[in-house]
Amino acid sequence: MSTGSGEQRERGFDHTEVESRWQRVWDDEEVFRIEDDAEDPAYVLAMFPYPSGEMHMGHVRNYTITDAYARYKRMQGESVLHPMGWDSFGLPAENAANERDVDPRGWTMDCIQNIKDQMELMGLGFDWEREVTTCEPDYFRWNQWFFNRFREEGLVERKATELNWCPDCETVLADEQVEGDDERCWRCGTPIERRELDQWFFTITDYADELYDALDGMDGWPENVREMQRNWIGKQEGASVGFELTTGDEVEIFTTRLDTIHGATFFALAPGHEVAQRLAEDDEELAEYIHRAEHTEEELPQTSGVFTGEYATNPATGEEIPVYVADYVLEDIGTGALYAVPAHDERDHAFAEEHDLPVEQVVEPAPDADVDPEAVDVQEAAYTEDGVLVNSGEYDGLESPEARDRFVEDLDGEERTAHSLQDWCISRQRYWGTPIPLVECPDCGYVSVPDEELPVELPEFIQTAGNPLDAATEWKETTCPDCGGPAERETDTMDTFVDSSWYFLRYVSPDLEEAPFDTGRASDWMPVDQYVGGIEHATMHLIYSRFFTKVLADLDMLEGVEEPFENLLTQGMVRKGGTAMSSSSGNVVSPRPFVEEYGADTARLFMMNAAQPEKDFDWTEEGARSAHQFLQNVYRLTRAFAEGEIETAGGDGGGGGSEGAGEDPIAEYVARETAATAATATEEFERFRFNHALQAVRELVALVRQYRDATTPDEGAVTEALETTAKLLAPVAPHVAEELWELLGGEGLVAEAAWPTGSPPPGYNLERRLVENTREDIRDIVDVADIADPERVEVAVAPAWKHRAADLARDAEGDVVGAVMADEDLRERGEAAADFAKTLAGSGRVDEYLDPDRERAALERAAWLIRREFGAEVAVYGAAEAPGDLARDAEPGRPAIDIQS
Repeated sequence: MSTGSGEQRERGFDHTEVESRWQRVWDDEEVFRIEDDAEDPAYVLAMFPYPSGEMHMGHVRNYTITDAYARYKRMQGESVLHPMGWDSFGLPAENAANERDVDPRGWTMDCIQNIKDQMELMGLGFDWEREVTTCEPDYFRWNQWFFNRFREEGLVERKATELNWCPDCETVLADEQVEGDDERCWRCGTPIERRELDQWFFTITDYADELYDALDGMDGWPENVREMQRNWIGKQEGASVGFELTTGDEVEIFTTRLDTIHGATFFALAPGHEVAQRLAEDDEELAEYIHRAEHTEEELPQTSGVFTGEYATNPATGEEIPVYVADYVLEDIGTGALYAVPAHDERDHAFAEEHDLPVEQVVEPAPDADVDPEAVDVQEAAYTEDGVLVNSGEYDGLESPEARDRFVEDLDGEERTAHSLQDWCISRQRYWGTPIPLVECPDCGYVSVPDEELPVELPEFIQTAGNPLDAATEWKETTCPDCGGPAERETDTMDTFVDSSWYFLRYVSPDLEEAPFDTGRASDWMPVDQYVGGIEHATMHLIYSRFFTKVLADLDMLEGVEEPFENLLTQGMVRKGGTAMSSSSGNVVSPRPFVEEYGADTARLFMMNAAQPEKDFDWTEEGARSAHQFLQNVYRLTRAFAEGEIETAGGDGGGGGSEGAGEDPIAEYVARETAATAATATEEFERFRFNHALQAVRELVALVRQYRDATTPDEGAVTEALETTAKLLAPVAPHVAEELWELLGGEGLVAEAAWPTGSPPPGYNLERRLVENTREDIRDIVDVADIADPERVEVAVAPAWKHRAADLARDAEGDVVGAVMADEDLRERGEAAADFAKTLAGSGRVDEYLDPDRERAALERAAWLIRREFGAEVAVYGAAEAPGDLARDAEPGRPAIDIQS
C-alpha cells in the first residue's frame, strides 16, 4: 500500500475557489429553481427575515436548517420549493432612516442587498426567481386588497378602545407585541402606556374557536408551541348571567363556575368597565383609584380595590352584595365584571380577607374525592375543585356539573365560550407600512378605495414628529370614491404582521398580476411541509398566519388547506460567551469574515453538528476549527484515493449483504457499515437530527481511514464508502461535497444525485452491538489483567443449545428455569442447562441475539478492527471448534474471550 508523499497528503482545498465555483455552477444549472407545473412539491420554508443590516450566525443557522433539509429532499427525487423574501416594512427602518437622515426605502433596499449577498456567500439554495419584498407595491397592493375583502366579510371594525401605546415608537401595539410582566414594547423595550384611541381591527375573535380546536390535530407542531397558543387564545366553557345593580344597570358576567353562585359575597368591576367609569365621575376616591390603576407604572396589589357604595342583586338568592372596583378584575377577560366567591376562588379569597368580606362555602368535596370534607376550611384557603353543593337551598346535594346546567336554565343564563384572545389591532401611526385603503368622507363616512385604484402608494418620506403621513397634505387630501366630494385618506398604516400572514402564498406565484396568488397552485402546493423559525413568534406571526389561512379558505381562495404549516421546527439560539448572539450584546460572529477565513461549509457543518436544531448552542472558535479540519481531512482522503495514491485491490465491495464472511470479510464489513451509515443518516435527516447524521458520517470516514491503514483495501468498498460520504455531506457542506463528487467521477452534480438508499441486512443492529460489546470486553480484560502486549485474542461464540435456552427464557411467563428445563434436549444437558437457566432468570430480562452462525460471521468480519487496535492475532471459533473449554462460559451475545501474551 502506498499513501504518496507527505506534500501530496497535506494538500487540501481552497475554500474560496471551491465555494465560488460551485455556486456559479448551481446558478448556471438552475439547480434550485422549481417549475410552476410541479405537482405537490416539498415546500420547505424559513421565516423570512427583517432586513435590518448585518446577518450573524444565529440567522445563518435558521436558513442552513431549511437549506440542508431542502437539499436532502431534492436528492430524494422530490421537487422542492425553497424560496426567500424580505419582511421589509416596519418601524426599525423608519427609525434608522430618521437617525441617518435617509429615506426608509433606500435604507431597506440597501439592507436587503447586503443580506442577500451574505446568503449567497453561504451557498444557501433558494429559488431567487420567487423572491418577494413586502414593501414593494406589487406585494402590498394585495394587503390592501385583502383588507377590502375582509371588510366586505365583516371582519374589519373601527372601534374606540384602550390600547397599548409605545411612547418611544409612537405607535399602537397589539397585545401580542407587549412582552414581560412589566409590559414593555417588543421592539424597543420601552414600558407601554394605555391610551383610548379609535383604531382598525381584524376581528380574529370570530375564528377563536377554530384556531383553538384545530391545535389538537396539529401533530407536526411542537407541543410547547401549541400550548402557548392554547393559553393565548384561552378558550373557556361557561355561562353568562345578568346582575341588577342599584345604579339601574344590568351587568352581565361570564363564569365557568356557576355552581358557586350561592356563595357570592361581593361583586367586582374592572377599573375600565363603563359602569365603574361612570360612577367615578361623582366619586373622587373612586376616580383617584381608577386613575392609579390605569396610569401608574407601579403594579397595584392584587387585593387593591374601592367600594362604590352600590350593590348588586344575586339572581340566585335575591340578596344584595356590595359592588367594588378592583384591579385584579381585567377589562378584556370575560366581561370585565364578576361575582366573587371567596370560598372557592383564590383571588376572591385574598380580596375578601383584605376587605373583611364574608367567606361562605357552597361546594364541598364529593364522597369519592381524595380530600376529606372535614379537612376543608374555606376561611383559611379557597377550595377550588368541583364537588357537591351545600348551603345552596334546593340545589344541595347536586354535583357541580349538574348544578351548573340547572342554574343556566333556572337563571335564564346563556351557555357561552369565552376567549382571552382579543381582536387584532392592525393600525400603526407610522409611515413605513402598507397604507390602509380607506378614505374618510364627511358625507359617506369611511369608504374603501376601489380595487382598480390599488395600490395606494406611500408619498415621499418627510421627517416629522408623530406620523409622517399626517403631514403629507397633498397625499392625504383626495376625493370620495362614492360621492366624488372632498375626503381624506386614512393615515394609519398596517401592522407589519399583515405582510407576514400570507407571504408564503405569494411565493407560489410571485409575478401574478391578477390575484395575490394562484388559487389552484396554492391549493396543490400548500400547506408548507416544513416551516422553521423562532419560538418568539408563537403568539404573533403563527396565530395571524393561521387566521389568514382560515379566512382565505372561507373566501374560496384555498381548497383543502386548513392550516398554513404542516410541520413546525422552532430553532434554538446561537450563543457566544453564554449570551445569545446579537448586536446589542456585542458578541456577533458575522458570516463574511468567517467565510473568508474558514469557508461557508465550515460554518454550516459546525452549526448542524453542534446540537439538534431546536437546542441552543455555543459558538466557539475551537468547534469551528474542528469542523474545518474534518472537511479538509475528508477532501485529502478522497483526493488521495481518486488520484491513485492509495493502493487498492479490485473488487465489488465484498458483497455487503451476505450472511457469512465472504472472500474479503473486511471489505464486507466496510460495505455493511456504509449501508448502515446511509440508513442512519436518512432516519436522522427525517427527524432533523443533523448532528446524529453527521456523527455517523464522521464514523464512516474514520472507518475508511482505518481500512486504508490496515490492509490493501478493496476498490469497490472504498468507492462506495466515499461516494456515500459525499452524498451524505451534500445537504450540509454542499461545496466540499461537490468537490468530492467530482474527484470520484460522479455523474452530474451531487446536489442532483440520488440519495443513497442502501440499508444494512436484517439484524445489523444486533451485529453491531455484539461487535462493540466484544471489543469493550477485550479492552476491559487487557486493562484489568494489565496485559501490555497481547499476542493472540481468541473468541468463541456460545453453543446452539444456549441460544435455544435464551429463546425459551425470553418467551417464558414467570418461571424461566421451568420453561428452559421443560425442553427435552436441554434437560439432557443436566446441571449445565439448569445453571444457565438460573443465570437467565437472575438477569431479569433476556435480550434478543443473533444465532451462533451469524454471531461468528459478524465477529469474523470485525476481527480486523480488534487486530488493528491491539496488534494481536485474532481467531474466532464456533463452540464446537473452540480449543479446550474456551466456549464453556460463552453466552448469546457475549462470546468467551481468551487473551494470550
